[in-house]
Amino acid sequence: MEGRGDDLMPAERQQEIMRLAALKRIVKVRELADDLGVHEMTIRRDLEALAERNLLERVHGGARINSQSGSESSFDLRATANRAAKERIARTALSLVNPGDTLAFDASTTSLTLIRALSDMNVTCIVISLDAAQSLATQDVPFILVGGAFHAPARSFVGPLVRGQLERLHPDKVFFSSKGFSIRSGFTDAHLAEVEVKERLIGSAGLVVALLDSSKFGKEALGTIVEPDGVDVVVTDTAPDRAFLDAFDAAGVRLLVADD
Repeated sequence: MEGRGDDLMPAERQQEIMRLAALKRIVKVRELADDLGVHEMTIRRDLEALAERNLLERVHGGARINSQSGSESSFDLRATANRAAKERIARTALSLVNPGDTLAFDASTTSLTLIRALSDMNVTCIVISLDAAQSLATQDVPFILVGGAFHAPARSFVGPLVRGQLERLHPDKVFFSSKGFSIRSGFTDAHLAEVEVKERLIGSAGLVVALLDSSKFGKEALGTIVEPDGVDVVVTDTAPDRAFLDAFDAAGVRLLVADD
């Protein structure tokens, strides 16, 4: 059997399986094999690999999203969530990028979506994510990978080594995302080591841009990254409620809403 699945690396095929599982909740071996154009045995191996990583739970004839995988979503699952919104946000955020800019990015999947749109642009990037570095290497975009302790759920680097290096770097613009935004707590994230790195990134930048899909408004996570007055621009896919608009206006935040 031949099909588009034969052209995908195992990691890419498994990411597609995760996307389908996030949409359907339960995926079947036979349907996945037909959709991806590969043998059922290949799909079974993929499902076993995803189950070993605690991302999927095997059920008769297929698998489903593992609801017991913890409060911090896996990178693979987050990468499939709200994909269309992230792509719209990335296209809009590109309007903020100028030739010759030095850009810094957090390890969020929304930032990664923007990074993947930078091909053929005359920019230099600072990244803390393995996936970002791999993407930029294939796009032939110059980049600096800042390393430290490896944080597996986000495939990123955190800790004092990262923070120390970021203190010496001064990008023109920083792009970041968060688990949520609330008027009470600002931009928040679940993992405190990620919060510390995002804080340092934001403190180093000339322009701070939050990439926030509309599902994040009104949500809070454990630690505050930054208050609204520490952000210059918020790029989102749908305009939030009036209370959020008023909070951004009071803090002097420019709001960019992506076109359909």
